[in-house]
Amino acid sequence: MAQAKQGDQVKVHYTGKLDNGEIFDSSVERTPLEFSIGKQEVIPGFEEAVIGMSPGDSKTVKIPSEEAYGPYYEELVMVIEREQIPPDLELEVGQQLQIQQETGQTIPVIVRELSEDDVTLDANHPLAGEDLTFEIELVAIH
Repeated sequence: MAQAKQGDQVKVHYTGKLDNGEIFDSSVERTPLEFSIGKQEVIPGFEEAVIGMSPGDSKTVKIPSEEAYGPYYEELVMVIEREQIPPDLELEVGQQLQIQQETGQTIPVIVRELSEDDVTLDANHPLAGEDLTFEIELVAIH
């Protein structure tokens, strides 16, 4: 039976969990995730886990943060003055926003804290610094 290798287009079902057992994402109730091995379309540890699997195979793999969304960087947390936020924008802790850098590039941030005067924004990926466990089922190789 064929085994997934570099360059293959694959379809997988997955369930991703944090160390505390919380499920952060799953494709089980949706269409399988489709990606090409070697094109960096998914996190490196996930891609590596699929290599060598055959259609119908399932496995559970723990991916350290370095092979997932990387470490959590404190320097990506910024506190800005509330008056820099458009007055008509209602903010909530946990809300995702896009901010525009001086270069014109936009980056996603999450509102971490709110006060009368300040807003704390975090540009880390929401899963940065987390070790992740994935249950993976290889559905097909194309």
